[in-house]
Amino acid sequence: MHKPGDLVLGGLFKVHYTSVFPEWTFTSEPQQPICTGFDTFGFRRAMTMAFAVDEINRSQNLLPNVTLGYSLYDNCGALFIGFSGALSLTSGNQEQILLQENCSGTPPVLGIVGDHYSTFSIAIANVLGLYKMPLVSYFSTCSCLSDRQRFPTFFRTIPSDAFQVSAMIQLLKHFGWTWVGLLVSDDDYGLHVAQSFKSDLPRSGGGCLAYLEVLPWDSDPGELKRIVNVIKTSTARVVIVFAHEIHVIQLMEEVVRQDVTGLQWIASETWTSAAVLQTTKLIPHLSGTLGIAIRRGEIPGLRNFLLKINPVQNDSNKNNLVRLFWENSFQCKFDPAEWMEADGALCTGDEDIEQVDSEFLDISNLRPEYNVYKAVYALAYALNDMLQCEPGKGPFSENSCATPRTLEPSQLLHYLQKVNFSTSFGDRVSFDENGDALPIYDVMNWLVLPDGRIKVQNVGEVKKSDSGGEELTIDQKKIFWNTVSKEPPCSVCSEHCSPGTRMAREKGQPECCFICVACSDGKISNRTNAPECFRCPEDFWSNPSRDQCIPKKTEFLSYQDPLGICLTTTSLLGAFICAVVLGIFIYHRQTPVVRSNNSELSFLLLTSLKLCFLCSLLFIGQPQLWTCQLRHAAFGISFVLCVSCILVKTMVVLAVFKASKAGGGANLKWFGAMQQRGTVLMLTCIQAAICTVWLISSSPAPNKNTQYYNDKIVYECEVGSTVFFSVLLGYIGLLATLSFLLAFLARNLPDNFNEAKLITFSMLIFCAVWVAFVPAYINSPGKYADAVEVFAILASSFSLLVALFGPKCYIILMRPERNTKKAIMGRSSNF
Repeated sequence: MHKPGDLVLGGLFKVHYTSVFPEWTFTSEPQQPICTGFDTFGFRRAMTMAFAVDEINRSQNLLPNVTLGYSLYDNCGALFIGFSGALSLTSGNQEQILLQENCSGTPPVLGIVGDHYSTFSIAIANVLGLYKMPLVSYFSTCSCLSDRQRFPTFFRTIPSDAFQVSAMIQLLKHFGWTWVGLLVSDDDYGLHVAQSFKSDLPRSGGGCLAYLEVLPWDSDPGELKRIVNVIKTSTARVVIVFAHEIHVIQLMEEVVRQDVTGLQWIASETWTSAAVLQTTKLIPHLSGTLGIAIRRGEIPGLRNFLLKINPVQNDSNKNNLVRLFWENSFQCKFDPAEWMEADGALCTGDEDIEQVDSEFLDISNLRPEYNVYKAVYALAYALNDMLQCEPGKGPFSENSCATPRTLEPSQLLHYLQKVNFSTSFGDRVSFDENGDALPIYDVMNWLVLPDGRIKVQNVGEVKKSDSGGEELTIDQKKIFWNTVSKEPPCSVCSEHCSPGTRMAREKGQPECCFICVACSDGKISNRTNAPECFRCPEDFWSNPSRDQCIPKKTEFLSYQDPLGICLTTTSLLGAFICAVVLGIFIYHRQTPVVRSNNSELSFLLLTSLKLCFLCSLLFIGQPQLWTCQLRHAAFGISFVLCVSCILVKTMVVLAVFKASKAGGGANLKWFGAMQQRGTVLMLTCIQAAICTVWLISSSPAPNKNTQYYNDKIVYECEVGSTVFFSVLLGYIGLLATLSFLLAFLARNLPDNFNEAKLITFSMLIFCAVWVAFVPAYINSPGKYADAVEVFAILASSFSLLVALFGPKCYIILMRPERNTKKAIMGRSSNF
C-alpha cells in the first residue's frame, strides 16, 4: 500500500498470520508465496500509520510545506517475506532509477516503522545498519536489540524485554510468588527472555524457576504433551508464558485436553489482550490471568479515518491491503473469476463497514497501534528538526544542513536520537542511548463477566522510577482471582519461615527450597524468611519464641527475695537481741555477773556483735560501688573488733589465774583497763589498715557477671584483689584460732568466774563456720555466694552471742539469787 510524498516512510506489518511457500524446481519459474489468515489487527496497525501520516500532512506546525508519504508492506508472518519487503523499501523496486545531475537523490524511504517480530527485526536491522537507515519497531521487545554495536540504527517505542522481565519480577514479589514456571517460544524473543529470567530472578530476590520449557515452533503434539505434564506435576502454581498467540493457542489446547486447572497464568505483552484466547472453552483455565500489556493510548480521529476506508477510492490493484481487508470482512470478492471460483458474493465497495461484527473499529484498547502512532511521529519530529536546521549551523561536515533533496537516512539518525515530544494522550516520547523508549507497561487482569465473557481490565501499571528501578502500582481490589477463596494463590517451594527461625538450604536444591531451623539460645530473627539469626546485644537475651531480644533477667540477693527477706529478718533480729542484752547489762552493770571479767569489754563485745549483725545487710540489695567497698571492710573490722575483745578476755582470765598464785601479781600490771583497750584498738587498727590499703590499691566494685547463666545478669561485687580478701579473712582466722587455743588451755582453771569454757565453745563454732564458708563460697554461683557469706556472718555472730552471753542473761533474769559475789566466788556452781 503506497502513498506518494516529498519524503516517504516505510512500514512493515503482519497483515497475514502465515504464508505457504510453493515448491520450487530448477525447471519451473519461481512463484510467489501465498499469504493466508488475514490479521485484522495487523491491518489496523498499518492503517494507524497511514492515519498518522495523513494527520501530520494536515498539521501546520509539523513538517510544513512538506508532504509525507508512505510505503507499507505485509510480512505475512514469514521472515523471508518481511526481509524482502525491507530490502525493497531500502533500495526501491523500480527498474530504472532517475538521479540528479550530481548523482544524488532522495532514497526510496528515509526510515522504516517495523517489524512485528523480534527475530524479523534482528535480521532486518542487521542489514539496515549497513544503509544507516533507522528502523523504529512498535512490537519487537528482545533485549538483544538494545546492543548499539550490533544494531546502531534500531529504535523502538515499546519497552524491551529487559524491562518486561523486571516488571514481571516486581509482580511476583508483590504477591509473594517465589516458585514459578516459565514457558517461552523457540525464537529470539523467548530465548532471550529465558536467559534474562534465569539471571535476574535469583539476583532480585524475587524467587526461582521451578522449570523452564521451550514451546515448539512447529506444534509438536508429543512435546506439548510432555510440557503440560511437567506443568501438571509441578508444585508451582504460577506459570509465566512468553510466547506468541499461535503458540499459546497450541499450548492451551493441550492444557484443556489434560484438564489442568488451578493455575495462575501470567501473560507477556504478546498475548495479554489476545481475543482469540478468550473463548468459552478456555475461560475455566485462563480466567484471572494477569499480564503485562503495552501502554494503552488514545488516538483522536482514528475511528473516523477507519470508517472512510474504501477499496474503490484506493489503488485498484488486487493485492492492495484495503481490498484484501474488504474481501475478508464481507466474505466477498472483487474479481468475478475469483467470485465464481469461491462461490461467494461479489464486492461492490458500497458495503457498510460499521455493520461488520469485528473489533476493527473498537479503538478503546489501542496498544500496538499507539506504538505505531508514536513511531511515525518520532520520525516526523526528527525530519522536522532536521529541515529546520539553519545553514552554516548544522551538525554535519562543514556545519552543513540537510535539505529534502539531499538528506540521507544517516543524517536522520542524528535527529532521531534527540527526539523529545509529548503525544496528545500526555505520554512523553524520547529514546535513550540504546534506542529504547521510556518504559511503561499496564498490568491487565482477565475478569469474567456475569454473561460469561472475558473483559481484560487494567489493574495497575509498571514504570521506571526516578531512582532507576521499577515502580509497581496495582489496585488489588479490582483483580479477579480464579480460585475458590477469591484470594491470590500461594506458589512457594517451601513455606515461609516465621520469625524465630532461619532458612537452611539443602545442597543441590533451588534457592527457594529450604527448611526452617529454630534460632539457638541468645539469637533471634524478627522477620519472615530470615537468612540468618542475629545474636542479641550483651545485656539482652532471646525470648522463648526467638523473635525478640528482651533484657536479661537480673539476679542479686534482694530484699524482696524470700532468701533475702529471711536473712534480713535474722540480721535485724540478731542486732535487736544484742541491743536488748546490752540494755540488760547496762541496767545490771553493778551486779557481780556483769562486773566480772571487765564489763567494759563485754559492752564493747556486744557493740561489735551488733555491728556484725548489721554489716550483713550490706550484702543484700543490688550491689553499688559504696556497698561493695564497705561490705568487706565493715565485716572485717567488726569481726576483728569482736574477736579482739574475746582474745583480750581470754588473756585476762589467764592473767588473773596466774596472779592468784604466789608471786604472780606482777603479771596483772600488763592487763589493766588501759592495756586491754590498747590491745583491742591495736588489733583492730591492723585490720583497718589492711582494708584501707585494699580500698586504695584495688577497690572492690560492682560487676555484671554473665558467666554463670546465659539468660541472666548476676550483679555481684568483685573483690578487686583476692590477696587482700584472703589476708582479711586470714587475719580474722588468726585471732580466732589464737583465742580458741588460749581458751582451750584455760578451760579447766578453777573458780566459777572462769569464762574459758564458754569462749572455747563459741570459738569452736566460730572457726567451724568460717572453715566451712570457704569451699561453700567458692562453689556458690551468683546471689548464693552472698547468701553463704551472710549466713556465715550471722551463724558465727549468733554462736558468740548465745555462747558468751546466754548463761549470764539466764542468771541475771532467771536466777538473780546467783548474781551475788558469794555465788560467783563459790565452788557450788559452774558456768
